[in-house]
Amino acid sequence: MPFEKAGERELVEGRNPVLEALRGPRKVYAVYIAEGVERKGPIAEILSRCQKENIIVSEMQRDRLDELAETTAPQGVIAEVSTYRYANLEELLKKDGERAPLVMALDGVEDPRNFGSLLRVADATGADGVVVARRRSAHVTATVAKASAGAVEHVRIAQVANIAATIERLKEQGFWVVGADSERGQPYYEIDMTGPTMLVLGGEGKGLGRLVGEKCDFIARLPMLGSVSSLNVATAGAVLAYEAVRQRALKEGPA
Repeated sequence: MPFEKAGERELVEGRNPVLEALRGPRKVYAVYIAEGVERKGPIAEILSRCQKENIIVSEMQRDRLDELAETTAPQGVIAEVSTYRYANLEELLKKDGERAPLVMALDGVEDPRNFGSLLRVADATGADGVVVARRRSAHVTATVAKASAGAVEHVRIAQVANIAATIERLKEQGFWVVGADSERGQPYYEIDMTGPTMLVLGGEGKGLGRLVGEKCDFIARLPMLGSVSSLNVATAGAVLAYEAVRQRALKEGPA
């Protein structure tokens, strides 16, 4: 029987997102494949993993699969999975080895594609997690999972009541807090991000909230040398996160 929405289940759509869901901690109940889809590459691996883990695979007509999908292009595959479980802040801040922690906080990022892209950045740069507000923020959905290319399955996300209060809490634990802005502050590459660092990114169009901005230790300015006044929030997040990676690699020296 085709998937019907239930409180404990949701959809993951697209080849990489479904594959990463199979690799991640969530339970996969069933996988739906479009009739006639080529069984090679990620599709072949999806089918192989389903066979090993005794996960039901059902074929359906492509137009029926597209009707079922929440995104516009499910790429011929949808998985029915357990609902995403958010981490609590303690889980997210749990020390992992000797490396200084790196955390992202999103202050009002509401576009699910931006949220997904930032999760992909967090995964790629080895961030320890992402903090989002429970209200007025994007939540994990099929669109977010797809935009993250499946990274959502491997990044810890903590929902908090208040970003400003969370900043204060991390400061008490020795974090330096760096907010991003396109018009004010010091150039991002002049800020030391080699210690425990929280990168704070503001919402689309609005930027950092006033109180959140005031609580940051540093405001990192991303110089804009062209005609457009600011970067997309996901791009800004990538610039800052990779700057932290660069600085830490230089500090650690040759392996």
